[in-house]
Amino acid sequence: MTRSEAGQTEHGVRRWLPLVLRRLPFTAAFVLAILIVGVASEALWRPAASQPWYSEVATGLPAFSEGRWWSVFTSPFFVEPPLVYFTLLPLVAVGIGGAEWRFGALRTAALALGGHIVGVLGAAGILLLVSQTGWAWAVRLAHDYDVGPSCAAYTALVFAIAALPAPWRLRGRIAVGLWAGISVLYLGQLYDLEHAVAITAALVVSGALPAFRHRAGRPTEREWRLIGLSGLIAIGVIQILDLLVPYDGPLGANQPAASLVDVSIDVVIIALIANGIRRGYRIAWIAALALGAFNLVTAALGFSLIPIAVQIGAVDRPREVFALLLAPALLWAAIIAALIIGRSAFGVRLRQAHRALPSEPLTREQLIDRLVRHGGGTISWMTSWEANQRVAAGTGGIAFQSHADVAIMLGDPIVPRGERAAALEEFARTAQRAGLIPCAFSASEATAAAKPEGWRSVVIAEDTIVDLPGLAFTGKAWGPVRTAINRAAREDISFKMVRLAAEPWNVLAQVRAISEQWAGDKGLPEMKFTLGTVEEALDPEVLVGLAVDGGGNLHGVTSWLPVHAPAGEGDAPRVVGWTLDLMRRRDGGFGPVMEFLIASAALHFSEAGYEFVSLSGAPLVRPNSAEAGPVDQVLDQLARVLEPLYGFSSLHRFKQKFNPRSEPLHLLFRDEGDLPRIGIALTRAYLPDASVRDLVSSATAPKAQTRGE
Repeated sequence: MTRSEAGQTEHGVRRWLPLVLRRLPFTAAFVLAILIVGVASEALWRPAASQPWYSEVATGLPAFSEGRWWSVFTSPFFVEPPLVYFTLLPLVAVGIGGAEWRFGALRTAALALGGHIVGVLGAAGILLLVSQTGWAWAVRLAHDYDVGPSCAAYTALVFAIAALPAPWRLRGRIAVGLWAGISVLYLGQLYDLEHAVAITAALVVSGALPAFRHRAGRPTEREWRLIGLSGLIAIGVIQILDLLVPYDGPLGANQPAASLVDVSIDVVIIALIANGIRRGYRIAWIAALALGAFNLVTAALGFSLIPIAVQIGAVDRPREVFALLLAPALLWAAIIAALIIGRSAFGVRLRQAHRALPSEPLTREQLIDRLVRHGGGTISWMTSWEANQRVAAGTGGIAFQSHADVAIMLGDPIVPRGERAAALEEFARTAQRAGLIPCAFSASEATAAAKPEGWRSVVIAEDTIVDLPGLAFTGKAWGPVRTAINRAAREDISFKMVRLAAEPWNVLAQVRAISEQWAGDKGLPEMKFTLGTVEEALDPEVLVGLAVDGGGNLHGVTSWLPVHAPAGEGDAPRVVGWTLDLMRRRDGGFGPVMEFLIASAALHFSEAGYEFVSLSGAPLVRPNSAEAGPVDQVLDQLARVLEPLYGFSSLHRFKQKFNPRSEPLHLLFRDEGDLPRIGIALTRAYLPDASVRDLVSSATAPKAQTRGE
């Protein structure tokens, strides 16, 4: 580690340590107490179970039957054996620390203590009753002792999970529930039973308390897929335990003797189809049903052979063999039942080319007609670009692109304001049925407010808007703009607003040459998605501003997209504003050409009676006040990859010369688990023609001139 790295590490510790101590005093004190007790008792390096005082501080049925009830309060501070410190302390930090961060110190202390008491006393009570039957496993555990704060940590973790938003809440509950079930059934130590009791009680109580109660209903498609995936993972873990781990649990004793071939077939098939189940592929669903049916037939055959094996002396404990066969068979039966009940969630075709949203497709002309009728946002005209797919949404429509199995809706849905929530719900539902991850990019505040229940939103850009009524470039704030206009007059640079498609061939040739020179400097193809090219500027509905000198030479070009307001019944279509898109300047030409072009266009639109111009949002440039979190980290990483080549931050600073007001643009998404895939999809949407090598080399490329510089 270098000196600077060491300094940064020390600075980070000094920064976060006070925050941790302030927000997590109970967790910090508890961990410190465990370490102090470990040092004082030498349990940190010597097994506590070998010490003469161990039975005095440990819990278990023998301790309670002999009247050592105080062990309930002493056992959480000891750990056995020493290596368990490496797993138990992180569990305490995550479980108890996570709960304390959410609920505070006093409530977390009560949860931890209550969970510990319920776990150890509940397990002791179960063993007291069951051991009377002579069950060998229960009789053995009735003589065991245990120490440690794991019941407290698991209880706090379950309550912290209960406070999570969907779908993380369901994912967390399934994970801890499966862990508790597998560990108690297949490992079967005293602490496994205590964990199972504490976790089960915490799951029941956290689900029943009004503060954690959530609306119940039929599982969604995502939840059915998650249930199927969790069952397959549990089966895979059980198969590996049977093959590799000796255990003596409630199902009986097992020495690793399972057939390597049988286990390998199950585990390999599960590994191959698990992701397909998660994404709802029909072929993976069929394979899972076939594998489950095969295992049920195998189990039935095993049951039928048990009497024969007993007769020939091959099996001396048939009940244990029956139990070992029954548990996975019941789990397979439950998985098959879940897959059949939730079969509608597994209808996705394997090949991407065959996956289409089950909605009415729209032509470009049909979408434009709905846009003109219902109106749209500042980037809604981009939905008419050829790269987009278009589908109906009620009386309106939606445009999206599909990359990396993500359906990215562009801007706002083209619908009446009252239908936005329904349009977003329908888009999310149809995208999931097609095996795609739905999200919306550059959505307005109104659309963000109408997002589906449980979805997240994060600001990914700021739309910069200049209001046109009364526009005058007076005052100190407009100094750079006035300077550009005055200099253009001195150097005989004039402004023209045209339809590019109607211009002479020599003008179009100059526009293409300027654009090709600009793109060639980048080392990557021109960006697309929300950034148009010359081809989009050729649209007859798009206006183009040109800066031309006295000799007819072109110095710069901008394109402007129409922004429509909703048209009233029988009224003509109404354009209320224009959005800046293409920005290109000639290398070595008139210096402040972009300031001149944008200012001249704003004056032109103001004199024509329009309400505003949008300078558009620089992609992935977000306000400094945006909260830092996982979402921001993904977006910032994507911005860092593209910034050296496209200079979005510089472009955003350039637009501030026009004193705009800002309106946030949002990324809407289901949950943070979708973000890595969304990041890949956005990169491919903006750079569909770039290779992986291009993207990797871009990170070390020198910063290129931005389109606004």
